[in-house]
Amino acid sequence: MRLIDMGINLMHPSFDRDREAVIRRAEEAGVSPLIITGTGVDSSRDASCYAEQYGKNHSPRKLYATAGVHPHDAKACGGDTIAMLRELAGRAEVIAIGECGLDYNRDFSPRPVQRQWFEKQVELAAELGMPLFLHERDAFEDFSGVLKNASGRLKNFVVHCFTGTGSELDRYLSLGAHIGITGWICDERRGGHLGALVPRIPPDRLMVETDGPFLLPRNLPQTAPDAGEGGGKKRTPKSGRNEPAFLPHIVRTLAGALGKDAEQLASETLANTLRFFGIE
Repeated sequence: MRLIDMGINLMHPSFDRDREAVIRRAEEAGVSPLIITGTGVDSSRDASCYAEQYGKNHSPRKLYATAGVHPHDAKACGGDTIAMLRELAGRAEVIAIGECGLDYNRDFSPRPVQRQWFEKQVELAAELGMPLFLHERDAFEDFSGVLKNASGRLKNFVVHCFTGTGSELDRYLSLGAHIGITGWICDERRGGHLGALVPRIPPDRLMVETDGPFLLPRNLPQTAPDAGEGGGKKRTPKSGRNEPAFLPHIVRTLAGALGKDAEQLASETLANTLRFFGIE
């Protein structure tokens, strides 16, 4: 099974102790390359620089990055934000604009500010002809409205970590979105409804991701290696850090919901991800 983790927060501090070991474990599990999520100008720069430096010693390329500002951090944007993202987008390892979007669940940035900088990043992606990596939580109407206004001008866009309703899924699909599924589908308490929804996603618009270190699959076997200690220990599915090596488990759970062979699903999502991001 070969997969690409299209959404991994690899620059998160929880990976500081063993970042290269995480990449090695992912590759051993068949998960390579990894796409590092940028969530602000600084984190996007860190992600692209790390991907570039790592690539100097590893061929073919094992790391890519996105460049964007998460809605939580929109309040920190300023007059030079888009110019800095445009510069980052010109780097060979940067293959999408984002993570950007709207989050009305926590409102860490004022909603008008979130909308302003989301729209600016959508325009940047349209200008550059780059894919968009998107975040939406409790902001469906405003979020989908921005995408509708940009209809026809965007190359590709993926609603990452989809956890919404059937009507929301249908609207995203009607707008042309790709859909990213995470370990949320492995949580019977919060993600049980996804099992009934994922068959509605066209096979050529489905992608998979961990969103690590977040969203550790709840049904991960207790015999899984303890990523936080470098492997070898046991831990319960309710604790620990998520990482790309666990993506095959998510795919097997998703395949069960779709009634598909896991290897077939892996091949389909791999092809979708390569095509979406223009990875050769």
